[in-house]
Order: sequence, then structure tokens, then C-alpha cells
Amino acid sequence: MFDIGAAELLVIIIVAVIVIGPKDLPLAMRVAGRWIGKVRRISAQFRSGIDTMVREAELEDMEKKWKAQNEEIMRRSAALTEAEAGAPLMTGPPPVEGPPVEAAPVEAPLSDPVPPARPVKVTVGNVAPEADPTAPSEPILPAKPHLSSDDV
Repeated sequence: MFDIGAAELLVIIIVAVIVIGPKDLPLAMRVAGRWIGKVRRISAQFRSGIDTMVREAELEDMEKKWKAQNEEIMRRSAALTEAEAGAPLMTGPPPVEGPPVEAAPVEAPLSDPVPPARPVKVTVGNVAPEADPTAPSEPILPAKPHLSSDDV
């Protein structure tokens, strides 16, 4: 923005020490810092306001374009609807000239049918279910991991 180099900054510091003095320089720097902070906040608000206005203007332009495109689409749709209304409606496939074609016979797939599901017995309260001969006698639990002294 101001393009202040190292040499210019050194000159400003020397002049500030001579004019203000080393005793009042920290107070002057605090006041200057506050003023710079205020200027930055005001410029950020100004910049965000300008950005908002630009976005709103772009949005209005886009809405105008969308409205124009929508009107064009609606006009084309109305023209197509009017053209289709004048054309005769076809209720079936177009007629085919020549001898009729016979359909090929459909064969059943060569897979086994799905086996029937096993019936499930539901118990209510403390009544035990009847033993199922196909069920395992003990519940199958996942194996417990073995821990060694290195894992701990």
C-alpha cells in the first residue's frame, strides 16, 4: 500500500525518537497502534459493504438472466404443446409391413428352487423352547484373544 522499505522505516524511527523523546515513545506508539486498528476496522467494514453491494448486483443480474431463460423455455414448451395437440395421437406401435414374426419360446432357468426357511419358535415368559435337533448343543462364541506380556 505505502511501500515503506527498511531505510524509510529507520528514518521514521530516528525522527520519532528525536521529536517525541525516548520517555514518551511507548505511549505514542500505543496511541498510533489504536488509530491504525480503528482505520483497519473501518476499512474492513467499508470493503465488506462494497463486496455485499457487488454480490447483490450480480445476483440481480443473474435473476434477470434466469427469468429471461425461463420465459424462453415456457414459450418453447407452449409451442411444442400446441404442435403436439394438432398431431394425431398414436395408441400403439407403428404398423410393420411383411409377414408376422413368431416369438421365441421362453425356457425356465436351470437353478434349484430356494429351500424353505426353518420355522422359528418363540417363547413367552419363563417357558423353555423345545430342543431343535439341528441346532448346536452349545452356543458358538468368538475366540478370546490371547494376550502376552509384550502386549501389556
